[in-house]
Amino acid sequence: MTIRPRIAIPIPTSNDLEYNQQSWPQYACAVERAGGEAVELALDLTPSEIANLINSCQGVLLPGSPADVNPQKYGQQADESTAPPDLARENVDELLIQDAHNLYKPILGICFGTQMLNVWRGGTLVQDLTIMPVNHKAGRGVAVAHSTSISPDSLLGHLVSSEEAPSDDTFLRLPINSSHHQAIGIPGDGLRISARCVQDGVIEAVEGGQATEGAEHFVLGVQWHPERSYDISITSRAIFARFVAEVAAWVPRVIRTSVA
Repeated sequence: MTIRPRIAIPIPTSNDLEYNQQSWPQYACAVERAGGEAVELALDLTPSEIANLINSCQGVLLPGSPADVNPQKYGQQADESTAPPDLARENVDELLIQDAHNLYKPILGICFGTQMLNVWRGGTLVQDLTIMPVNHKAGRGVAVAHSTSISPDSLLGHLVSSEEAPSDDTFLRLPINSSHHQAIGIPGDGLRISARCVQDGVIEAVEGGQATEGAEHFVLGVQWHPERSYDISITSRAIFARFVAEVAAWVPRVIRTSVA
């Protein structure tokens, strides 16, 4: 019997039950169809309960949320368009990201989860995109909101289907959904931009883990929702397949100590 790798997925919000019921199962379904086991992290657990669950997981998926990251965490005052922060969700995300970086566990960030990852790594966010020419807030009802230019030599570029995203000799152009009003401003430490919106240059994906003695630590953040397009997008399925494969291959980091 094959043991499925366990992937921690926090509940998206601490205060919107309807949103949680609609969105969390989509992330879990995509993970499980790709061969993983989705592990729910409630946001009201005690620190010891959170630690026990984190320790039992080999990878982390940071989902979307209708909340916005607290702008004080990246040195800004809140814009009037910025939604109130969800401190419980931020607390759980930060514990997950810290553990994943300490032990080099694979991380997949989606939408708000990508923004949380970027801020944790010392980056900033653009608090509102409503002045941009593209409707980045298109939402669930729009299957394709715009196209994104993906660097072909990036991790993400290697996951993109040429059938779905033809090359224009420089970049791969992938049609994506979109459901956000904020985006990455300055990428965090060690994060590389791997995709931008074709029409307005908004950052749509970042990647970059820590150097290891073997393969590079898998860290990928996308601003769109591949869990929503799993059935219709080869690339969406490839993202989850690669993520779950990386989680399955993860082994605990060797901690070396020296004695004087």
